[in-house]
Amino acid sequence: MGATHDHDAAADQGVDAREFAWTQADFSRVQSLIHQRAGISLHDGKHAMVYSRLSRRLRETGHTSFRDYLGWLESNDGPEWQEFVNALTTNLTAFFREQHHFEILGSLLRMRSSGAWRIWCSAASTGEEPYSIAMTVLETLGNNAQFKLAASDIDSRVLATAARGVYRLDSLKGLSQERLQRFFLRGKGANAGLARVRPELRRPIDFLSVNLIQDDWPFREPFDVVFCRNVMIYFDAPTQRRVLERIHRVLKPGGTLFVGHAENFSDSRDLFVLRGKTVYERI
Repeated sequence: MGATHDHDAAADQGVDAREFAWTQADFSRVQSLIHQRAGISLHDGKHAMVYSRLSRRLRETGHTSFRDYLGWLESNDGPEWQEFVNALTTNLTAFFREQHHFEILGSLLRMRSSGAWRIWCSAASTGEEPYSIAMTVLETLGNNAQFKLAASDIDSRVLATAARGVYRLDSLKGLSQERLQRFFLRGKGANAGLARVRPELRRPIDFLSVNLIQDDWPFREPFDVVFCRNVMIYFDAPTQRRVLERIHRVLKPGGTLFVGHAENFSDSRDLFVLRGKTVYERI
C-alpha cells in the first residue's frame, strides 16, 4: 500500500453516469469491510474513488449491484478478497522518495563495523522503496554487504511488479547516471525504453505478502531497521497503536523506524522516541 496502482484521479472520478446503484449503505459497508480486512479507514470524501474502483470488480465478477457483490464477498473467503483489497489500496511511490531518510540510513550503516543487517520495508508497493534501500546499503557498505531485506505489501499485484524489478526508463530519470549503470540493465529491441534491476540488487530482497493488521507476521528474527512510511495515515488511532506495538516487537532495542512525512507518533512515547524528522528509535 503506502507506497499505486496509479489509476489516475481522472479515471477515478470520470465514471459515466452511474452504471450501478450506489447508496450510502453500500459505502458504509465497504468502509466496514476494508477496515476489518486491511485496517484502512476510508473517509466520507472517498465515495467517487470507491465507486470507480469497485465497479470494475462488479463487472469482472458479473454482479449487477454493490449489494449483491458485497453480500457474495462476505459469504465466501475466496481470492476476491485480495482483489477487493488491491482495488482500494493506494500506492504512490518513487525511487529515493523523502531523500533524507536514505542519508540517515547511510549514517546508521556506517556506525556499525560488522555483522549482518536485517531491514524490513513494510509497504514495498511496486518496489521503488526496497530497491532504494538496497542501493543505499550497497553504496555504503560495498558489494559484499551482509544484509537481508524483507519487502512486504498487502497488495499482491504491486508486489509481483516489485519482484519482477522492471521499470520504464522515464520513471528512473531521478536517478544519477552512476546509479543507472551500476544497478540497472537497459532493455534492447522489444524491451527498449525499459530497465531491469541487476541480480545483485534483487538477490538480498525477499518479497512477501504481509497484512499489517493481522497478527501472523512471518518474521522469526528481529530487525535493525523498519521502513513503515505513509501507511499509518490510512489507519485510525487504535489500529495505529496496535501496529506500532507489533513493530516494537519485531525491532531490536535501539532499532530505527522510518515513517512518512505526515505521520506523528508522539502518543506512543512508551514505544518509540523521536530521533530526527520522522525517524524514531525503539525504546
